[in-house]
Amino acid sequence: MKTIILILFSILVLNANERIISLSPSITEIIFALKKGDKMVATSSYSLYPLEAQKLPIIGGYENPHLEKILALNPTLVVGQTFNQNTLDKLKLFNISTLTLNLKTIENIKKSITLLADKIDSLQAKQLTNAITNSITSAPKSKNPHAVMIVYGLREDLTKSTYIAGHNIFFEDIILACGNTNAYTEISTAQPVLSYENIIAINPDQIIILHSHATESEVNVKKALQNWYDLPTNASKNGKISIVDENYLHIPSHRIALTIERLCREMKFD
Repeated sequence: MKTIILILFSILVLNANERIISLSPSITEIIFALKKGDKMVATSSYSLYPLEAQKLPIIGGYENPHLEKILALNPTLVVGQTFNQNTLDKLKLFNISTLTLNLKTIENIKKSITLLADKIDSLQAKQLTNAITNSITSAPKSKNPHAVMIVYGLREDLTKSTYIAGHNIFFEDIILACGNTNAYTEISTAQPVLSYENIIAINPDQIIILHSHATESEVNVKKALQNWYDLPTNASKNGKISIVDENYLHIPSHRIALTIERLCREMKFD
């Protein structure tokens, strides 16, 4: 009996001493959703959700975290994404436990939530992954399937390069889940860069622009939207160019369930 008590005490002490660092806003959101936010000791820049995350120390940008700051916090686990692999490999040299998550597609996100939950002993994974699956099932589907282009960011000058959603990325998954097709059909990266001539050549039936007032506050929204409508595309003729501004759209976390529902509503032709 005494041995069992000692084992249980050791487990409680170990869990109490968990010190988790997240290297991206998406991972921060997932950790809090898994009910382990109280174990976090730091996170990356732009980790704004939930509000409790904003009180955590910052260890740098999610693409260039500061190794010294991470080491000074003596973490028991550092969780990053695939683009953080260089940093995670360096931390392994200091015998720090790490976990790499792939958050590129919807299935990647669901698998990563389960993987992270197992790593930090959370029982919330099934609830989160089910919510994502259910959002795909219940989201409105297009009655008139069409070619959709999703644009990252709103700018007034369309002569400069425009970033769009390409292949093997959760935005394309959402386009397909909503019953449509990705207007971008070339074989390229997940985030192709197009000129306005390329956009005209692709000729999408609908254009959805992901805008953030927080980071693009200087943009004249009315003028920028008009410039898009001035391009000779089916989207312009259809009157189907719109701006969507939600703070969760770019974040591949459990909140992708909200993104699926929001963008499916936007893509539904009457």
